[in-house]
Amino acid sequence: MANAILMVHFAIVLFITAGLPLIFVGAWRRWRWVRNLPFRLIHVGAIVFVAGESLIGMDCPLTVWEDALRGRASGPGFIERWVHAVMFYDLPPWAFTAAYVGFAALVIAAWLIVPPARRRAN
Repeated sequence: MANAILMVHFAIVLFITAGLPLIFVGAWRRWRWVRNLPFRLIHVGAIVFVAGESLIGMDCPLTVWEDALRGRASGPGFIERWVHAVMFYDLPPWAFTAAYVGFAALVIAAWLIVPPARRRAN
């Protein structure tokens, strides 16, 4: 079960991080789906949640759940743990908070630069 949560967590991170460049590339390539309102609402909501939980010092519920299933105390968050494991960077928690908030600002800017399509009244 812990591995399933890990994969869901990874998929959410991929959705958030890949979504932003895809919005800009999609606008340039005129892909209609990048202006899809539900997609954009979920995307901005996800990164605002991540940035918000980081700002208030809240552990990610998925990290806590995975750690509990693995029988270990919750420590660094998902991104911090995997950045360290993959690239051996030992950054302070505030660096990740700054990155999350900065990325959230970029996603919000994308909302303004590449606005989602308005729903048509039937």
